[in-house]
Amino acid sequence: MNRLIDSFWRATLYCLHPRVISLSFLPLVIMAVVSLGLGYFYWNDAIDLLRAQLDSYQLVGSMTEWLGGLGLSDLRLVMAPALLLFMAIPVIVIVSLLFVALLMTPTMVALVAERRFPLLQRRQGASFWASLLWSLASTLMACLALLLSLPLWLIPPLVLVVPPLIWGWLTYRVMAYDALAEHASAEEREQVFKTHRIPLLCIGVLSGYLGAAPSLIWASGAMFVAMAPILVPIAIWIYTLVFAFSSLWFAHYALSALQQLRAQNATATAAENFNRLSN
Repeated sequence: MNRLIDSFWRATLYCLHPRVISLSFLPLVIMAVVSLGLGYFYWNDAIDLLRAQLDSYQLVGSMTEWLGGLGLSDLRLVMAPALLLFMAIPVIVIVSLLFVALLMTPTMVALVAERRFPLLQRRQGASFWASLLWSLASTLMACLALLLSLPLWLIPPLVLVVPPLIWGWLTYRVMAYDALAEHASAEEREQVFKTHRIPLLCIGVLSGYLGAAPSLIWASGAMFVAMAPILVPIAIWIYTLVFAFSSLWFAHYALSALQQLRAQNATATAAENFNRLSN
């Protein structure tokens, strides 16, 4: 618990480091350009297609007539754009996580190692391609879990539990692996995962709940669709900062756990050699 709290505060302070702040704009620029470009070329077509799909459902048609009877017929115009924004949330969250993992995490782990663990040996336990494959496989499993859990999102209490748990699991899988990729051997990484699985998963779940904060921006975007070009970059940057903080939290915790593991292994080896010499 002490390591969990200590790594939390260290990650919070590191978020104020100029290098971290400047790095947070790189995924923002890339994703903002891609998002706004897709919106510029395909927004109207996507809205028309989604609106046609909604009109084909009798339940939606009945609801539209009921809203018209209440004098709220204008809500029909907002329904399709709001639904499209809602459908974009999982995509933007996952892409933000992958961008942070690929573009920011190696630099932030190096920053933590340089300032706090300068003597920690780098054993190159995973290559860039191994990390990428691990991240993509974890993302596919998270996407499958999201699709299977969609009916649960309609139950008010579960919508506050299920998505953050999935985001948390995905964050734990991606960030913890990348935090140890450079310094730990494959055996050390597996041992850290086994020994500290619960704390690492807790960091992931708490990060998942932090990642739910930008949903307030999306709620505003659903209500004021005309402000989406402004709200989308703001939401993306918040997601980026949340995942950057998560990456720093995992880096501090995982490297500290790795340092402790090596100290324990060195003590055990020394004791074993001493016993062998004594006999």
